[in-house]
Amino acid sequence: MTDATVAPTAASNPSGPPSPGVRASGRQARGTTPPSGPVLFARYAFGPNRLGLCGPEDWRSLLELGAAGAATSAVADRAGSGTQDARPADLDARTRALVTDIDHGLRDLAARFEGAYPYLELIARAHGIADVMDRGVVDAYWIGNELSDQVDPGLMLQSMDARFRAQLAPEAWRWLEGKPQAGARPTHAFHVFDVFPRVGLMRGGAVTDAIKLMDSCRIRWGRVLDVKGEQLVVNAVPLRLVEGKLVLGEARPQNVRRWLDGTGFVSDVAAGDVVSLHWDWACEVLGPARLDALQRRTVHQLELANQTI
Repeated sequence: MTDATVAPTAASNPSGPPSPGVRASGRQARGTTPPSGPVLFARYAFGPNRLGLCGPEDWRSLLELGAAGAATSAVADRAGSGTQDARPADLDARTRALVTDIDHGLRDLAARFEGAYPYLELIARAHGIADVMDRGVVDAYWIGNELSDQVDPGLMLQSMDARFRAQLAPEAWRWLEGKPQAGARPTHAFHVFDVFPRVGLMRGGAVTDAIKLMDSCRIRWGRVLDVKGEQLVVNAVPLRLVEGKLVLGEARPQNVRRWLDGTGFVSDVAAGDVVSLHWDWACEVLGPARLDALQRRTVHQLELANQTI
């Protein structure tokens, strides 16, 4: 078992999901209720949304609804629902209305993320899941799980063709179109490492300092060193370009936000915990299984990106 602050390495199966060779330690979040799909989406989408890089302009609503949704999930859990979503019959009328309003509000905001939402649609369609914002679907995109692993390469290529082919020169498209058959799957890591260098990731098209931006945009992980009010000091593994290849470097301390004006998604956190990071924002505390999932799929997508970098 390796520490979360050590850059993982693993051999990947080039025709499928990553091998289970990378292991990392992490503590299960204490006393937390698994969030609904819309709340989970908000946790990961808020970082770039606040910076104006993707999604609707109303980032404040995404933050406040996401935080409120987590709180109502806890209420539902105490009501004895026993599931990740509230069962309306277990809640009083006022709480039921609040849960519904928050859910609808988050779904409306999520549908306006032009980069992420089509991936959710692809994953849901591949598995016959009617709810695009199903928690497993959302997790499959941001972190990676068996749903993203098992998306048919042909279906993924159809989605990529519709979204990206017209934006690319023929040579660039030839590189990108072979990725699904080579083992790429529809995760955020794929979008950052393979789509961004060719299509662009953020509004405005061309960007400078691409490696720094890719590092900020990918879903990272960091072990908490200290909690300082609204900020965390974390030891995080950075992305580097070494001899023309993307690699994960040595961990280094950095400050990230966990709250903004008293509102955020990471409250019950302590030194030693591992948190996921998106831009300068702490998304959630990761338990061992999901930390492992994120690390393995990050390494897998890096290996595929380096084949055509």
